[in-house]
Amino acid sequence: MSTLRSPLRRRTVLAGGTAAGAGAAALVATTPAGAAPSAAGPGGTAYFRHGVASGDPEPDRVVIWTRVTPTAASTPGSGKGPKIDVGWEVSRDRSFSSTVRRGTFATSASRDHTVKLDVGGLKPATWYFYRFRYRGSVSRVGRMRTAPAAGSSPGHLRFGVVSCANLQAGWFTAYRGLAKRDDLHAVLHLGDYLYEYGPGQYGYGSDNVDIRKHQPAHEMVSLADYRQRHAQYKRDADLQDLHAKYPWIITWDDHEVTNDQWEAGAENHTAGGGQGGEGNYLQRRARAHRAYDEWMPVRMDATAALGDGARLYRRLTFGTLAEISMLDLRTYRDEQVRTAAPTPVPALEAEVSDPDRTLLGRRQMRWLKESLSRQRPQWKIIGNPVMIAPVTFAAVPQDLLTPINDVTGLLPDDGLPYNVDQWDGYTDDRREVLAHIRDHQIKDALFVTGDIHSGWACELPYDVGADPVVGDSAGVEFVCSSVTSNNLKDITGTPSRTTSVAVEQVIMANNQHIKYLNFDDHGFSVLDVTAKRAQMDWFIIGDRADKQTTVRHTASFATRTGTGKVISVDRPVR
Repeated sequence: MSTLRSPLRRRTVLAGGTAAGAGAAALVATTPAGAAPSAAGPGGTAYFRHGVASGDPEPDRVVIWTRVTPTAASTPGSGKGPKIDVGWEVSRDRSFSSTVRRGTFATSASRDHTVKLDVGGLKPATWYFYRFRYRGSVSRVGRMRTAPAAGSSPGHLRFGVVSCANLQAGWFTAYRGLAKRDDLHAVLHLGDYLYEYGPGQYGYGSDNVDIRKHQPAHEMVSLADYRQRHAQYKRDADLQDLHAKYPWIITWDDHEVTNDQWEAGAENHTAGGGQGGEGNYLQRRARAHRAYDEWMPVRMDATAALGDGARLYRRLTFGTLAEISMLDLRTYRDEQVRTAAPTPVPALEAEVSDPDRTLLGRRQMRWLKESLSRQRPQWKIIGNPVMIAPVTFAAVPQDLLTPINDVTGLLPDDGLPYNVDQWDGYTDDRREVLAHIRDHQIKDALFVTGDIHSGWACELPYDVGADPVVGDSAGVEFVCSSVTSNNLKDITGTPSRTTSVAVEQVIMANNQHIKYLNFDDHGFSVLDVTAKRAQMDWFIIGDRADKQTTVRHTASFATRTGTGKVISVDRPVR
């Protein structure tokens, strides 16, 4: 969960293809040297083994993506294979009788034969279909939707919400559940799209048994490692289906590079060479970011001149109803506070509240406050990789502190009220954000969060000690559960809704701004936003080791416009 600054120059260029109108010439693709691959992957031909994807919808443009395997030797991360031209086209209909944009895109081993381009010239609030061609073969068809026009007032917006998908820990049933829906506009992925660990290092439950084993069969460190792991995840049929069904809006957390990363290092990185060494951290992060840029349907701003080569925080506007500001809470943060005993409580309190320490970095902090202050969007939705609501665990039984720690992040052994990998470890940044909301009388701030493998609905109090009935709230936070990554039930090995229920009750009793907490279940959420309210529905799956397990609704909470309060709702949105 952390990160750092690197001299990486971006090698992935969105505008690498040529776009033309509907009357353009037929799609062209060069014929590569070498034999064609022989094995087809799920959802596509032998050339298009990794599916298709779209992302970052704007009113007139959407990013589209695929990966081509032009020869048998051109496997992900191999660095092998010819330079090729891949055709692409976008249509108003699935049969492609109403093509509106088409062109070719040049790709090669230097970008792992990925294809990513920003298709413009589209109409707002419109469904489109897209596909790719290479050497006479056609990819599966993807579907995408543009955002509403800038001045429009959509009746509602509906997003799937997911995070923390560890392939070794189970099947991606949550993705399957969302892909079966026909009522979404996009999918929000809030981080930990993939995990860095090797087989046996982090899997199904406390014994780390692997339901599926990671490839390559070791922790990813090199550029080839990161490319291969991205490729493995994108061979999953449920993930491919969800990417093909809707555009995604994505940010990263820590495992896209390595666990608990910060600006200049990470908990799960051993610097130096030799036995057990993983090299220079800046170089490792640069490789991870490069592979992420190549393999994900996301705009990464190369013009921001931030010195890191990979600006991921960005805004996406959906008419006057909502604007989504996706945060990057790894690349610019200071190192997490060390909480090991015998750190005195006053020293710990002083360090987590030190105004010289930052979670966002100063540039991103200014940008976030600008996002919150923008007048036209009613709902200020913040795509938030780690939890902002304050949480104290002081009254939790001692024998449960370690398993809770494994789920939620870093906790000191004596149960002090700090999860220092989250906003609780950078309280001056939180104070600055909440003070900005209060001082500018900003309404309808909604933080949507991943990371902690559990479901939460919280108010954001200016004063944690205030009476929650009468106290003011800066906004609301909804936290989605994990797709597969271990939760409290998995780590303790206890049956569902047994040990966790007592823990949840203690935490909620000590944090009355927390209105919902579920430590036990995996799944996805659906966020529905109207002018009157924003509602989050939590859906849970059965055993993540069962590929055919079921999906069911478990809880719904909402916030009415202008209130900053959380209320329980009887049923999910229809």
